[in-house]
Amino acid sequence: MPDAVSSTPTLRAALRRSGFWVAAGAGALLVAIIATALAGGSQSGGPPLAADNAARAGAMALVEVLRSQGVTVTAVDTLEKATAAASTSADPTLFYFDADGYLTRDQVRAMAGLASRIVVADPDFDTLQALAPGVGFGGVAASGSRAAGCDIPAAVKAGRLAPGGKTLTIAADALGLTGCFPTGQDAFAVVERVEADSTITLVADTAVFSNDTIARNGNAALALNLLGAGSHLIWYLPTLADVARTGPPSLGELTPGWVTPTLVLLVLVALAAAVWRGRRFGPLVAENLPVTVRASETMEGRARLYARGSARLRALDALRVGSLQRLAAKVGLSRLAGLDEVILAVAAATGRSVGEVRSTLVDAVPASDRDLVALSDQIQDLERATARATTPPPPGRMDP
Repeated sequence: MPDAVSSTPTLRAALRRSGFWVAAGAGALLVAIIATALAGGSQSGGPPLAADNAARAGAMALVEVLRSQGVTVTAVDTLEKATAAASTSADPTLFYFDADGYLTRDQVRAMAGLASRIVVADPDFDTLQALAPGVGFGGVAASGSRAAGCDIPAAVKAGRLAPGGKTLTIAADALGLTGCFPTGQDAFAVVERVEADSTITLVADTAVFSNDTIARNGNAALALNLLGAGSHLIWYLPTLADVARTGPPSLGELTPGWVTPTLVLLVLVALAAAVWRGRRFGPLVAENLPVTVRASETMEGRARLYARGSARLRALDALRVGSLQRLAAKVGLSRLAGLDEVILAVAAATGRSVGEVRSTLVDAVPASDRDLVALSDQIQDLERATARATTPPPPGRMDP
């Protein structure tokens, strides 16, 4: 016979098969690194509108100009510190910007009671619901500069604002609200709410205060007049310290936002690869044996082995096991029926005694080859008697 060929893949074959996946994984890793680098490079350093942040998104330029004009600017990062700062001033102005939405509505209402003049930059939904329920989001303004369009002194002095930026809308049934710098969609860049003891000014876009856009059009004039109305300005940017501590952050809160989509994409890619490369097992392959051994030869060879070893009882037990299975089937018992059940059923069918049937199938031990042949004949005779007793006669024939 020719030598069999091994089906185990070699290291070179395995590397050749997995080369595509290695290249695909390296490409995906390279794309992720480039995307992370680009995303990190596009972000401005430091917290947005922070009083000490000189980056493009910060507000250090505005704060320094206010200080040069004699305004005392106190930067705080918790509601507790803002409350303490407000308690030491007779008539403070409070600037509020919550980029991450740390404060709850109740905390926003508490913040609104700290000063008589409050300027809110880029308010979120909870802030609008807490301070001005009649104000909603108006989208991004169309191109073109916008005139004040109102009689608020700070807006009139600003003249016009730069094109674009976020806007706010005012509900038709809202009272005590004034909109400035309107756009063509009935939206405004600034909305002011005046009450008996306080004035809340909502500025839709942070471009009015940030370092990189403060010098455009009337942004600087609007910001300086809104925040420089008093001698003391509280610059409040909430942080995690304002969030109620309910326990350590979960894994989902600590995980960056891009991790979950990436994992989902990898799972989908793995499933697609499994469907693409998966192979169903086919039918079994029949192997041609070099030699065909007849059943009779196998039987004779086993018989010679039994005879050579004088294993008469073992040979007889082999005959008895096969006979018991055939007898159980003939008397209508299952293959799982016990030995006593088969003996009782055969004795009842053949009319023989239980002891005789048990001796033939179990108890009798051959002492010589002649006894072995005699017992095998008895087993065969018992099977024939059982077959005659359990086989119904042909139709139309009567037994004598």
